[in-house]
Amino acid sequence: MSAETSIPPPRINVSELPDAVQTLLTDAPIGFALLGPDDVFGSINPRMAAVFGSTPERCLGRTPGQVLEEGGDTSGAAAQTTSLASVRESGQAVRGRHRTTEGHSWDLTWFPVNDPTGGDEHVALIAARDHEDAAHRGEQRLRALLQAGNQIIWSTGPGGEIHEDCPQWRTLTGQDLESYLVHGWLGSVHPDDRPRVERAWDDAVLDVTPFDAMFRVRTRSGGYDHYRARANPVMNGAETAEWVGTLVDITTEREADELRQRLNQQLSEAAMRTARLQKATSDLAEALTAEEVVQAMSEIGRSGVGAGHTSLALFDRDRLRLRMLSADGSRGLPRNGFSLDYPDVASLAVADRLPRLAAGPAELRALFDDASEVEGLLERTDERAWVALPMMAAGRPIGALRFSFTSPREVPDEERVFLEALAGQCALAIGRAIVYEREHGTAEELQRSLLPEELPEVRGVRLAAYYRSGSQHVQVGGDWYDAFPLPDGRVAGVLGDVMGKGIPAAAGMSRIRNALRALAFSMPEPADVLTGLDRMFSATEGMDQVTTLVYFVLDPVTGQLDLSNAGHLPPLVVAGNAGPSLLDTEPDTPLGVSSPRGHHKFFVQPGNTVALYSDGLIENRKRSVDAGLDELVQKAAEARPDVVGDPQQMLEYLVESMLEGYEQDDDVTLLAVQLPVIDSVSER
Repeated sequence: MSAETSIPPPRINVSELPDAVQTLLTDAPIGFALLGPDDVFGSINPRMAAVFGSTPERCLGRTPGQVLEEGGDTSGAAAQTTSLASVRESGQAVRGRHRTTEGHSWDLTWFPVNDPTGGDEHVALIAARDHEDAAHRGEQRLRALLQAGNQIIWSTGPGGEIHEDCPQWRTLTGQDLESYLVHGWLGSVHPDDRPRVERAWDDAVLDVTPFDAMFRVRTRSGGYDHYRARANPVMNGAETAEWVGTLVDITTEREADELRQRLNQQLSEAAMRTARLQKATSDLAEALTAEEVVQAMSEIGRSGVGAGHTSLALFDRDRLRLRMLSADGSRGLPRNGFSLDYPDVASLAVADRLPRLAAGPAELRALFDDASEVEGLLERTDERAWVALPMMAAGRPIGALRFSFTSPREVPDEERVFLEALAGQCALAIGRAIVYEREHGTAEELQRSLLPEELPEVRGVRLAAYYRSGSQHVQVGGDWYDAFPLPDGRVAGVLGDVMGKGIPAAAGMSRIRNALRALAFSMPEPADVLTGLDRMFSATEGMDQVTTLVYFVLDPVTGQLDLSNAGHLPPLVVAGNAGPSLLDTEPDTPLGVSSPRGHHKFFVQPGNTVALYSDGLIENRKRSVDAGLDELVQKAAEARPDVVGDPQQMLEYLVESMLEGYEQDDDVTLLAVQLPVIDSVSER
């Protein structure tokens, strides 16, 4: 009979065994199998079948080598075939090891078993998990994981003394083994941190509690890096067997955290300075006389700068002398004023048109070559540090803003920028006050003093403005405009209208104009500026004081114009080739009416002019707003090419043509910006 049709010898069926043996074979955590005289599995439990990568059904009737070869483990098949042959030959138990395809190690024990009834020689096989190998492998994995995380592993005895070498620590610190052992590792801890770390370690060992400390470690190069050490006790019953810990480099995290803290502090200080500048702008806008300006600046100096004394030095251009104004007297300076060569920071700031600082008496003496007047100032006052900033108007000095402090004091760059902005606001306020006091009976003169005396010169941009008072009485109107370059090279422009006339309208106009400038230099985008004005408006202006404006930012290089409209009339675009048109933007609500601020982007082509205007240009008793807008576009279309090419002529033409035949009953204000056409021939 062939091998394929031969009848296999009888097998031992598990179901024929006692219940206790069945449970042992089926549920035991060890593997068990019984091989017959022909070396094939006669009985096998699921655990043993799993060790060989198969099932009990597939193993029965096959040799261990056949089962492993069918699973693709040829080396394992050869090893187990050799072990089986060895037990047959020696008649003694044979131990071996088998690694499964999943990487698990098992201890295998082969031993002969004789059948007492028939005398057949069987072989029993028992498999037990190699727990020592698994534990070793787990320890290796843990150590590799910790090292991959840039952690140094260290250990000590139960009393906290180090008795085992830690090569990573010694590589880091440069300590030799003798210097490192016992408590020698503390020698690499920063002297300022060592007492704290040593005390924390002793407490942890004494109280048998986890240790966690951050400190600086001296490296092999001599510098210090930040590390965090953690350790836990390993207990043997109620006794401490040893301590095991890790050391992690946290230098990068500490530096990043310190950087975040510095940035947060700088942002907080910047926000505070912006709030103070807005508060100063609002307070100064209310001050219409020089005395009120001095009072406002004294309060700002105390609360916003920490100055012990604040004064204004006003420059008399005719006499070339400075006149001191302060809320509490001249304090050590000549009562009748002094000339520009007098040894004081105020006279030096006006003469040089630059901020002047002296952080202490020694710097003040050095600044003026130990002048006797300096010693007199130090003897008569408690001033010990000084800052003076020139106040400029129309490019010329009108005086200096002077702060003094009762103790030596440095002025960082961020605060210096704030003080310069404050001096600019003070210059506007004192300039307005001087004009008000000198020309308080002439409303138009006061009106013009609140508007820019001249527009800035910006490369690649032509600016023009026009103002005509429509007041029948001696009152100040609420129309205003402004234009100024931004630090990023763009130019900003605004035209607005405060409802009403007289001092309230002028004060509101001044507050809004000054606040807009302050906001534009910190966050120039139109929607952000108008949102900031809304907050200021709600805090300082009455709801019955309706204010509208258009604010834009123009990039002279790309021609991109960003614009936001707070309830004002749409800008007019006059193109050289195409016909004039109104910018198609839906205006937002007036200032102070809470609503999201829109942001519109356009591109101005070379030769095109964008004109902003007040309602006095298009609306009167005989002409509605809609009719006036239509007529404005029509008149612009009729302008001659030479007029279109000159923004100043264009504004004058629009005013004359739009007011012809009508009685002017309101102020007329216009602001235009043009991107000129660059003549390539002239450029060459």
